[in-house]
Amino acid sequence: MSEGLSFTLTEEQQEFRRSVRQLAEDKIAPRAQEIDEADEYPWDVDEALVKNGFAGVSYPEEYGGAGGGAVEICILVEELSRVCAGVSLIPAVNKLGAIPILLAGTDEQKKLVCTGITNGDHRMSYCLTEPGSGSDAAAMRSKAVRDGSDWVVTGSKRFITGAGASDLYTYFAVTDPEGAKGKNITAFLVTKDMDGFSLGRKEDKMGIRGSPTREVILDNVRVPEENVIGEVNGGFRLAMRTLDFSRPTVAAQALGIAQGAFDFAVGYCREREQFGRPIAGFQGMQFMFADMAMKIETARMAVYKAATAVDHDAKDVSYWAAIAKCYASDVAMSVTTDCVQALGGYGYIREYPVERFMRDAKITQIYEGTNQIQRMVIARSIFGRL
Repeated sequence: MSEGLSFTLTEEQQEFRRSVRQLAEDKIAPRAQEIDEADEYPWDVDEALVKNGFAGVSYPEEYGGAGGGAVEICILVEELSRVCAGVSLIPAVNKLGAIPILLAGTDEQKKLVCTGITNGDHRMSYCLTEPGSGSDAAAMRSKAVRDGSDWVVTGSKRFITGAGASDLYTYFAVTDPEGAKGKNITAFLVTKDMDGFSLGRKEDKMGIRGSPTREVILDNVRVPEENVIGEVNGGFRLAMRTLDFSRPTVAAQALGIAQGAFDFAVGYCREREQFGRPIAGFQGMQFMFADMAMKIETARMAVYKAATAVDHDAKDVSYWAAIAKCYASDVAMSVTTDCVQALGGYGYIREYPVERFMRDAKITQIYEGTNQIQRMVIARSIFGRL
């Protein structure tokens, strides 16, 4: 399946990783527990990302971004997730919302999004999931009807990450009710100040707290023609291609969560003594950590292989993106569970961060396509559609 793409981080990318890690450890780690407990959007951290030039990572310079690509945003998200997964969703979700515009938008749309996200004027969300359509996204019920030079959009979306903090939304709706399923959907750029736009309930989540997840409701919202993203009735293909490009970022988040839990558990086991010596000295514990290390390092290779495939627009990007997302998220769940086990009773206490990492890990197996869906994508790459 591979096109033979190789990947190594350049010195510039390694230096970028060091700079993100420094900010994460200095400014975000001390706030991580508070962000989790309060479940409020950390505007101070958002502003720090903008101030330090990280908000514009992976957006084209010609449209006002900071440059870089999928590898760079995966580095950013991995390092932020090592200390706080909720914070890592700030750049990850902005990029998810922006990808359809980067792939198919007009120059004006690209300038608005890239410059606005980079300088902190705009934040963006991606509106695909509905109450009755999750994995079967093409079964959405949101509708858009042409009225003169505008479209009138009505519908609701569920589980929209960043909703409320974002002011720009990529919203998918059916534009040809009689058309073939999946070939009758269009993407629209919607702003929160449009008449008829509102937010529904805020979800009280197990993990990734501090990142709001809400319903987005459109009630006869009038969207101008220039806010159509790409081709009319070409939105579903654009939505699926977007997920191919964004799944390595979710994989990077899962990787960072696993690494953060692992690092803390290693330090704990070096210090914690039982039977007169550090528990890290017991072979059973050593083997557990050796297994975790193998999983983490293998996941890292999958993440950056997939990111490299995105940056090269490889033909098999769907295959590598699905492998990275599925494997890294399964690793995150496995590793964080083992790290809680390694801390014993203390691992179950909120004073220690491994339980937060475990709660954060679970969603990475679910959103942007469940891991069951990822396995279907991988199998189709192997066998085709039977």
